[in-house]
Amino acid sequence: MEGEDVVMAASENNEEELDDMKKRLKEMEDEAAALREMQAKVEKEMNCAQDPAATTSQASREEVDSRSVFVGNVDYSCTPEEVQLHFQSCGTVNRITIRTDKYGQPKGYAYVEFVEPEAVQEALLLNESELHGRQLKVTAKRTNVPGMKQFRPRRPNPYMGFPPRGSHVPPYFHSRYGYGKVPRFRMPMRYSPYS
Repeated sequence: MEGEDVVMAASENNEEELDDMKKRLKEMEDEAAALREMQAKVEKEMNCAQDPAATTSQASREEVDSRSVFVGNVDYSCTPEEVQLHFQSCGTVNRITIRTDKYGQPKGYAYVEFVEPEAVQEALLLNESELHGRQLKVTAKRTNVPGMKQFRPRRPNPYMGFPPRGSHVPPYFHSRYGYGKVPRFRMPMRYSPYS
């Protein structure tokens, strides 16, 4: 009789625990659904907020680039003030950017931004002019399109020691000098210059 009471009490406890677990599971599922709704709402707001800003920034970037020129072959000791003096005859210079590497050394080219778009045509006339004894290359600045980087595959370097892909020597080929042995300065007789 006592054994039956214990079994009955255990089954009642198990049912209560099972009901509690079901309630907690239901609460967790409701909370997860609410979180998904909130995240979808936030993502929707973020997309709406980002799209106009992205198009506006792209449009302003194109407008700035239409007033700018690229200047190549700039001397490494050239300062922005000297570049500004060189291009001052074209129009009012808004900004000079001399690109540098990670160590702060100039890369040898610059960008000149003008206030008026008409100054770009005047600046293009200064192509092949000299500054610090170097002939400048002046072209209109192009606008970079995000995500449109030109892909250039790597070419195999013949001096690196690795054979190019696809140059597999068949397993039936064996050197006549033995496995892995290559003659140092020995030419076959048929190619000898003395015969």
